[in-house]
Amino acid sequence: MKDFLFLGKPLRKGRSLPLLFVRVFIACMMLLHGGAKWMAFGELADHFPDPLGGSPVVSVVFSLLAEVGCSVLLLFGLFTRLSALPLIFNMIIAIWVIHGDDPFQMKELGILYLAFYILFFWIGGGRYSLDYVFFWKRKYRNG
Repeated sequence: MKDFLFLGKPLRKGRSLPLLFVRVFIACMMLLHGGAKWMAFGELADHFPDPLGGSPVVSVVFSLLAEVGCSVLLLFGLFTRLSALPLIFNMIIAIWVIHGDDPFQMKELGILYLAFYILFFWIGGGRYSLDYVFFWKRKYRNG
């Protein structure tokens, strides 16, 4: 399990470049989304949906940790698979709890994000990531 979460097997160079593009693009898009939440934190803290039963403040903080914190990790490909987990959870809550009764068009963007986060969890950050530099390359360089 540790090898899966931290190392995995890196993709070949030809497949890692498109993965780098998609990883950076999705991370930047979610950072914009999370950044807007961050800027409106005071307003959101009073009425943010609370699907977990804590408080609106706790829910918005957890959402921001995923959308901003994990997106930064995803951007650089550091702990890619681990950082994808809170993002997956966040999207599942957004799709099926927050927008559960809404039409598909309201869920569509969340479903697309979810699909990419599952992809990142599945295949990791690729060769062009800090995961590769810090974990994979070191492990296999030394034999």
